[in-house]
Amino acid sequence: MRFEISKVLDAIEGRVCVDPSLVRAVVDLAEIIRYADLDGGRPASMLRLGITIDALGRQLEEDGVQVYAVVHRGVLSDGDLTSNERMVVRRWADDGLVEVLNNPTERVLEVADLLGLPVLSRQRFDGMRGRYPWVAEGPGRLLAPISGPNGPTLKARFGNDYPTAIGPSPAGAKVLARLWRCPEPGCALFGSGGGGAFADLARVERKPAAQAPPSLRTGTPTCPRHDHRLTDGGPRPRVEVLAVRIGGQVRQRFVVSPDQPVIVGRAPEQPEGIRLGQWLNDEARRWISRNHVRFELRGNELVAQDVSTNGSGVRPGGSMAETERVPLGNQQSRVLASKDFVELYPGVQVGRAAGLASGGGFNPSSVMAEAPTMAMRLPKQI
Repeated sequence: MRFEISKVLDAIEGRVCVDPSLVRAVVDLAEIIRYADLDGGRPASMLRLGITIDALGRQLEEDGVQVYAVVHRGVLSDGDLTSNERMVVRRWADDGLVEVLNNPTERVLEVADLLGLPVLSRQRFDGMRGRYPWVAEGPGRLLAPISGPNGPTLKARFGNDYPTAIGPSPAGAKVLARLWRCPEPGCALFGSGGGGAFADLARVERKPAAQAPPSLRTGTPTCPRHDHRLTDGGPRPRVEVLAVRIGGQVRQRFVVSPDQPVIVGRAPEQPEGIRLGQWLNDEARRWISRNHVRFELRGNELVAQDVSTNGSGVRPGGSMAETERVPLGNQQSRVLASKDFVELYPGVQVGRAAGLASGGGFNPSSVMAEAPTMAMRLPKQI
């Protein structure tokens, strides 16, 4: 069972990050792990983060959703967690996947405000309404993870229960346009990282464009972990957020930056490549090459280059009319307009995330798929 729980924690690790381009909601980990009614288990469990992420994915109708986790420093020594769970949180902190703070509540709201994201919490934050009025008035901005008749779900404090993102605030857009540097050696958020106890086990190579938003102390960009004033490291690289949609379901988002083109295919050789094989039927697997389409940024243009054996097609403006489909093959490249997407095989599409959404019946894969039943007692799902 210990091995199975470790596999679940590894899967959850792939769903936490501080990349403003990819995260879909903000959570206070110290709060989430104590929602015992979600699984009827022990007082504190890291698996409840996975349960909450699954609930978010179901309501967004999207696989692979990621969250921005802020962690109270006390979690690192919380006796209600297993030693393995505490070690995992420390490793996440050292890798810069989460923020560890003495007082995370205000930082949770600050990050959500800067990035325009919803917060998953049962707190009402009534004392923060003056600074963040959206906690009481923003539809879909504050959602409580709760137990429902069909399994854990999210209930909004105001408006409908769909987690709503409105995009960065003016202050958020301003600080996200720059890179920032912390004077603390080895700062995992605003430096080279690698200064923690698990530096030799680090799995994350921090990309500049994926840097967390700084804290604004009296308007001054500050490292939330070390309380040091940050120095301006220059403009943040431009990125494009793309999504993979297969069979009408968005399966994964990824980022293309000027220094990091991305290959999408059945099983790309590129370490950062996007692997589609797990979602493909037999016929699609035979058609789609290991390395099929290469996406890169050239200046302000997003370019798709076919590198496959069987070719691809571009759907201009998202049109599904066969007469408008533009064939792409034999190493051909094409600049993608805002609503264009590339079709590797019928029903297998890649384009800008803003232009791709899930449709029809949604059957998400669960980050908790490897959870042992003795550790999880979830209500039966229909």
